[in-house]
Amino acid sequence: MNLKAISQESVPRALELVERYRLLNEAEQAESICRDILAVDPNNQSASRMLLLAICDQFDERKDLVVQDAQPVAANLADDYERHYFTGIIYERYGRAKLHEKQPYTVVSDWIARAMDEFEKAEALRPAHDDAAILRWNTCVRMLERLPVSDRVAPEAEAFDYA
Repeated sequence: MNLKAISQESVPRALELVERYRLLNEAEQAESICRDILAVDPNNQSASRMLLLAICDQFDERKDLVVQDAQPVAANLADDYERHYFTGIIYERYGRAKLHEKQPYTVVSDWIARAMDEFEKAEALRPAHDDAAILRWNTCVRMLERLPVSDRVAPEAEAFDYA
């Protein structure tokens, strides 16, 4: 069975639907719509960002999804700041999924440390009055502080290469 293409004119409405489905915790539907948008508008940055987030939304549910499923989407973002910021989101969300899976805290803290590294890179490139990378960094610090002390990886520590 073949997929049906959407019209270029329907992209704005489709983007609205993506937001709605993400708010309804229907990430698989949001992902599918993003892929339909990108099929007709491959450089649509909004669809790329939302696709990345929809993939990350599923880390907890779908054990077949891994960081490498979202990394190419982040790599294709046109802006350096966004590439680092959204790569940080991937790592942070993956680390949270590993925490919910009851993975060893060292695995969790490694992913969070990798996220923090990306957020620092994004912070250096951020637009004026955009502190989103700082807010994410602070969230990661607070998350690490809740882990048992003996299982924490210091943010400065070299992260494992899972790529």
